[in-house]
Amino acid sequence: MQEKPDLPSRERLAIEGGDPVRSQPLPWELPGAHWIDDQERELVDRVIKAGSPSRFYGPDPQRMVDTFEREWCERFGHRHAIAVSSGTVALSIALSALGIGPGDEVLLPGYLWVSCVSAVIRCGAIPKFLEIDETFGIDPDDLQARIGPRSRAVICVHMSGAPGRIREITAIAHGRGLKVVEDCAQVAGGSQDGRSVGTFGDIAIFSFQLNKNMTSGEGGLLATDDPQLHRRIVALHDLGYPRTPAGRLDTQDRSCQLWGYGARMSDLTGALALGQLRKLPRITAAMRSAKWRIREALTGIDGLGFRHVPDPAGDTGPFLITTYPDAQRCAAMVEALRAEGIGGPEGSLACLTLRECGLHWYFNIPSLVERRSNDRSGMPWSHPANAFASAYDYHRGALPKTDDLHDRSALLSIASCLGDRDVDDIIRAFRKVAPVVLGGR
Repeated sequence: MQEKPDLPSRERLAIEGGDPVRSQPLPWELPGAHWIDDQERELVDRVIKAGSPSRFYGPDPQRMVDTFEREWCERFGHRHAIAVSSGTVALSIALSALGIGPGDEVLLPGYLWVSCVSAVIRCGAIPKFLEIDETFGIDPDDLQARIGPRSRAVICVHMSGAPGRIREITAIAHGRGLKVVEDCAQVAGGSQDGRSVGTFGDIAIFSFQLNKNMTSGEGGLLATDDPQLHRRIVALHDLGYPRTPAGRLDTQDRSCQLWGYGARMSDLTGALALGQLRKLPRITAAMRSAKWRIREALTGIDGLGFRHVPDPAGDTGPFLITTYPDAQRCAAMVEALRAEGIGGPEGSLACLTLRECGLHWYFNIPSLVERRSNDRSGMPWSHPANAFASAYDYHRGALPKTDDLHDRSALLSIASCLGDRDVDDIIRAFRKVAPVVLGGR
């Protein structure tokens, strides 16, 4: 067999001994964190100087959480918003507000985050999984086919910075009598056709954890237009009861006596979140601009595909998802890109195959696959009302289309502070590597 001639040194891939495109790591993939400055500090300092870190009462309340919720509604068009301690607890509060429990099933996409599943389990219901399509969100056709007599709600997860086919999903769900929870944890500031994410379903949840578009370290928010759901959410996020205007619990209102989660957001957290909210349009614009510049520069490369984004203008931009003909070439591309210097600092997850995103995939959640429980009774699997789900299978293979996308897709984080040189290096690395890895050169 005739050997291939050596490529000139400047063209040889770094993985083959050539010079890498860049020697410095890309910035951390922490969108909001890059934008924290004296604006957040000034707001936080006001709370500290006032000695009133609680949102509800104190010697000199600064009303940071109140202001944050109000400005959130004004910016995104929600009627009601309640800030909480995390996006994870927001999901549990949402399902409790909808009255989900034993005997019910909640439909979810196979590409999600473990918190979505744990919220269903903790309320005593059963998770039922749906295929994703090329948007990396719920496939509306599979939703239509899998709705059953026990289905009560859909959690539509807007993964990786961009909403999927939310209008179709909501129309199908509402047409079949199901409630819709929009998980907007990874897409704060996003939209579709000019309408903000979180305004399509019945309840929306957001996360402000460190990896999110805006951050307060930890934190979350629920939004709804339904006044009755809002009232339940207010009580559930607290101790199960509404509050009086003076900030004290009102235990006498018989219409709202529940069991709360104690998930109040403090005014210190609210101050940081408020500062970030005011910057969110600039944060997402920076990521979206860099992402689409990269994507457009790579369009047309044989063997390199992209996630379908229904409305690019509403994409918040923190991730570029690429697809490949098979798992082998996907892994080879990521390995070669990393060798070219397309990666973040140690500990970063800037460039990876989606096979490396463990708890984002249904079959990689051991507690789900093995039907684990937090208590000796085996809830929710052992509850008599959930006997209908005894044959549900959560092992790999249950969702063939989802499994296929898991195997042959990769993710590149788009930091909110990428410079022109960073973007140029990413483009150059893809163009250098792709013809060799994907074209067999």
